[in-house]
Amino acid sequence: MVTFMAYALIVVFMILIMTKKLSPFVALASVPLLFGIVGQLMGLWNIDLGKAAFEGLKKTGPTAIMLLFAVLFFTLMIDAGLFDPLSNAMIKYAKGDPLKVMLATVFLSAGVSLNGDGTTTMIIVCSAFVPIYKKLHMKMLDLAVLTILSHSVLNLLPWGGPTARVITVLNLNESEVLRGLVPIIIFGTIYMIGVAYIMGRSERKRLGVTHFTDEQIQEMTTISDPELLAIRQPKKLFINFVLTAAVIVLLIWGIVPSAIIFIVATALGLMINYPKLSDQRARIEANLPDGGQVAMVVIAAGIFMGILAGTGMDKAIATSLSSVIPASWGSYWGLVVAFLSAPGTFFLSNDAFYYGVLPVLAEAGVNYGFTPLQLGFASLIGQAFHLLSPLVPFIYVLLRLTDVDMGQWQKKSALWAIGLFIVYLVVAILFGLMPFKV
Repeated sequence: MVTFMAYALIVVFMILIMTKKLSPFVALASVPLLFGIVGQLMGLWNIDLGKAAFEGLKKTGPTAIMLLFAVLFFTLMIDAGLFDPLSNAMIKYAKGDPLKVMLATVFLSAGVSLNGDGTTTMIIVCSAFVPIYKKLHMKMLDLAVLTILSHSVLNLLPWGGPTARVITVLNLNESEVLRGLVPIIIFGTIYMIGVAYIMGRSERKRLGVTHFTDEQIQEMTTISDPELLAIRQPKKLFINFVLTAAVIVLLIWGIVPSAIIFIVATALGLMINYPKLSDQRARIEANLPDGGQVAMVVIAAGIFMGILAGTGMDKAIATSLSSVIPASWGSYWGLVVAFLSAPGTFFLSNDAFYYGVLPVLAEAGVNYGFTPLQLGFASLIGQAFHLLSPLVPFIYVLLRLTDVDMGQWQKKSALWAIGLFIVYLVVAILFGLMPFKV
């Protein structure tokens, strides 16, 4: 009966998320409590539900804090104009050569994606390159494909949505995860540069090279929005770059907890760029909604996991799943999880897959000798396809800005996403992140 209740909890949770009857935060916080109370009344378990939920909160709290201040920090750097030189440099580098334009699209998408926010990336990249693609008569479909796939690679960073969920669900160390993801991100970015080169060669052959005048390039690289100009801090570019570089080095090094790094970095960023208290308050109020919503979901996930573990439902699911899976599959469980993660994160939201499905797969994988860290890496390989899902809100921002058809965009993106999936898989195996056997 405990197994039935566990599966029912996951199914109900996923249905409520997918049909948008409840927000992820509300579903994560309320559904497990409801099932916990029902099971308690039925005599399936006798535990302190509040204590169980709080145990889960203690595990997700540090991750939620890290996410909140990571988003605040990187958004603050965008406000201050840290990425403007990169954007301008890419425009000047590309000039009128379609090949260089496409390479620059990948470089800018990857650079801006450091903040972990898809909507911000889509807006910045499209604002910079839509006018260039139009002037050169290049295909907007190519811009949409390169932007989304390049962002998907950097979205694997620990403060990006999917990896943050994996860290939360499997109770992993952020620095350890980041060190493992570095080779995946590097080779994924190299792959995307190769994709841009292939597509760019084709467009250069079709269109030739157009030579922009200095005046046209100056117009493209000049900010005209008075609100943006008011918050930019061009004179503090170098110190912002040093601060950001120090943050990334410390994150990879792992000698200081990630949450502390981002809290201190955000405080320093505010003091350096906006010494007036009123300006600091304005930047926090403007950027807090994005970070706050992510942190709320992660905190609520603690309740979900705490009750699942406290009632024994997680172990019941793992036992039942292990009993129906052929024993011969056990040593390849990492591959099973990797291949399930592709359709799983496409047809389900990240919340539904990582909070509802991954705990089940991970519990079964541990029985086969895999570590939670290995299974976490395996579950992220399917992210090569996730951002093509109609369940991802910011893809509609991209489609609107580029004015391309979703079906055509998904079809062309999926062809290149297959290669990205293979790159992730091969790198994960070669670097021992997801071994074939244990």
